[in-house]
Amino acid sequence: MPQWIEISLHVDGEAAEAVATELQRWCHQGVAIEQANIESGKYDDGDEIPVETLIVRGYFPNDAEAEEKRLQIERALIYMSMMLPMPKPQYKIVEDEDWAHAWKKHYKPIRLGTRILIRPLWIDVEPKPDDIVIALDPGMAFGTGTHPTTQLCLEALERMITPSLDVVDLGCGSGILSIAAAKLGAGKIVAVDIDQLAVDATIENAQENEVAEKIHTHQGSLDTLITSARRFDLLVVNILAKIIIEMCDHKLGQLVRPGGRAIFSGIIEDQRTDVEAALRQTGLEPVTHYQQGDWILIEAKRSID
Repeated sequence: MPQWIEISLHVDGEAAEAVATELQRWCHQGVAIEQANIESGKYDDGDEIPVETLIVRGYFPNDAEAEEKRLQIERALIYMSMMLPMPKPQYKIVEDEDWAHAWKKHYKPIRLGTRILIRPLWIDVEPKPDDIVIALDPGMAFGTGTHPTTQLCLEALERMITPSLDVVDLGCGSGILSIAAAKLGAGKIVAVDIDQLAVDATIENAQENEVAEKIHTHQGSLDTLITSARRFDLLVVNILAKIIIEMCDHKLGQLVRPGGRAIFSGIIEDQRTDVEAALRQTGLEPVTHYQQGDWILIEAKRSID
């Protein structure tokens, strides 16, 4: 029976992005970043969730090439350790029928903001009367709610969503942010991702949460949205800082209506200045920011022309 090798590293927020990018070269169907130290039963007691440590986890086949891949990964990590503290990776053998679901045992219900409760589809919880519950199976798409960048976005949506707001979720991943926007009362939501797996996951999760009629999901990119000539009250972008900066060179700010707002996450603290400069160049003015660990969320606004 085929087997897989699970590789995992416990790193801080700054190193997580670099490690995940490196592991994606060798791991099958992407890499997961999850928050460490989330204990079962801690999701509803009001405790602050620790953010100091993240777990980067991926899988590659346990075949004739496995040892060479392991050596290449460790060689790359040695080079990275010259710039950032880097722990030794941990390895575990996973049977074929279990590998795609192995991460699920680490995924627990969590509470964010004042009303948002995220639960895996396979775990039942007892919500409070005013809870906004998001039931999620992200599959292989990014967005479980455990990563600080996603948590910052969810908390920003809770602050900013008002009834009938038109929202675009650029890089929708699992659909978690689109679903949250719909449940918080937004009007119409457009969810876009270049990865068909993410599109499929968003559609399935929206149906599971009974908000599919409010979320228009399709495969596409910034160019797809720009050429559609549609503009939005709120733009949500939870990607990487370097991609946000690149998109600013391709008219990203034009997606936002005059007077509209935008939130940007996936930004390490020392990248904030560069991202804010790029946002200004595309017509968006940063107005405030929020921080969780090493991660930054920037809120911006487009002036009324």
